[in-house]
Amino acid sequence: MSTLQDRYAVVGNPVAHSRSPAIHAAFARQTGQALVYERVLAPLDGFAETVRAFAGVPVDPAAPGRGCNVTVPFKFEAYQLAGRRTPRAMLAGAANTLRFDGGASPEGWLADNTDGIGLLRDIEVNASRPLAGRRVLLVGAGGAGAGVLGPLLAARPASLVLVNRTAQKAQALVASHAAWAEEHGAALSAAPLATPGEAYDLVINASASSLQGAASPVPAATLGPGALAVDLMYGAAAAPFLAWAQAHGASARDGLGMLVEQAAEAFELWRGVRPLTAPVLQALRAEVDAKAS
Repeated sequence: MSTLQDRYAVVGNPVAHSRSPAIHAAFARQTGQALVYERVLAPLDGFAETVRAFAGVPVDPAAPGRGCNVTVPFKFEAYQLAGRRTPRAMLAGAANTLRFDGGASPEGWLADNTDGIGLLRDIEVNASRPLAGRRVLLVGAGGAGAGVLGPLLAARPASLVLVNRTAQKAQALVASHAAWAEEHGAALSAAPLATPGEAYDLVINASASSLQGAASPVPAATLGPGALAVDLMYGAAAAPFLAWAQAHGASARDGLGMLVEQAAEAFELWRGVRPLTAPVLQALRAEVDAKAS
C-alpha cells in the first residue's frame, strides 16, 4: 500500500526563498491533515505546462497534485488558466491559489485569490488597525496590487488612491473596481506615482520596488501622523522599506503576517478546515528575525 500523500506546491519564479512549505507543514500538523507541500520552479515561458504536469502526472496514483499556490510573476496567467473562478479572483483578474478539481484538465480547476483577505486580516486583526474611514495609498497595480484591492475596499476606507509606475495599469484597475468601491462607500482613484498625495493613514507597497532594493517608491510626505506602512515582501527584501517608514515616524510591517493569513485561506479551500494562524506566525517571525540578526 502506498504511503504517499496528497501533494501541494507553490509555483513561481523565483521560488527557492518561499516560506510556504514550512507554513503549510505547520498547518497540516496542527489540523491532522496528511499532505506534502513542495516548491516548484516554473520557467518564465512555461507556467501552464509546469502546473499541468504537477496536477496530472503524480509520482504515484495515490499521490496526485491537488492544488498549488502561485507567486510572481504568474498570478494573471493562473487566473486565465483555470476554467472556474471565485468571485474575489474575478474581481482581481488574478489568482494566487489553484485547486485541481477534475485532475489534469484546467477546465475543472478553481482559481481563487487569497492575497487580499490575508492582508486585511493581518492589518485589522494582527496589527489592530481597522480601515473603516481611513485614507489608504496602494502602490502597485500588478498581480499583488490587483489581489488586495477588492478586500481593502470592502473594509470601507474613506478613500483609496492607487499609484503605479505605468499609470494606465492603475487607471484600468481603478475602472474595474469602480462599482465595487461605490458599493462599499469608498472613494477610489488613481494618481501619478510622483505626486501620490500626502498624509495617508496606511501606505501599502505592493510594487516590485523592494525586490530591486529600493527604499520606497513614494515620498515620505505620504505618511501621515501615526501612519502604518506595509510592504508585501518580508525578510531582507522588505528591510529598506521598513527602515524608510520608521525613519519618517511611521509604524512598519512586512508581509509575513499576510503570507500566513493568505496561506490559511488557501489551506481551508483545499482541505475544508481552518488552521490557527497565530502560533504559526509567531514561530515564523522568530525564525525570520533570528536569521536577520
